[in-house]
Amino acid sequence: MPSKKMKNLTFEQSLTELETIVQNLEQGELSLEESINLFERGLALSKISQDKLQEAEQKVKILLHENGQAQLSDFQLSVQEQAE
Repeated sequence: MPSKKMKNLTFEQSLTELETIVQNLEQGELSLEESINLFERGLALSKISQDKLQEAEQKVKILLHENGQAQLSDFQLSVQEQAE
């Protein structure tokens, strides 16, 4: 997936590529230069993913505020959901 521009990746695509990068780095079969290049791409993907998450959280806050609920509350699983 390296040919696709990072900003055009979906959040899910970014995570998938990050997982692949981690696996490749953990195998230890890459040259130092390849490892550094992958590490740099991973850092950039991580930053973009964090930005997308923050943007999504901001959208949720705006929607909640517009509907009269001013704060996000912590998500809690019910006892039944935790058992599954």
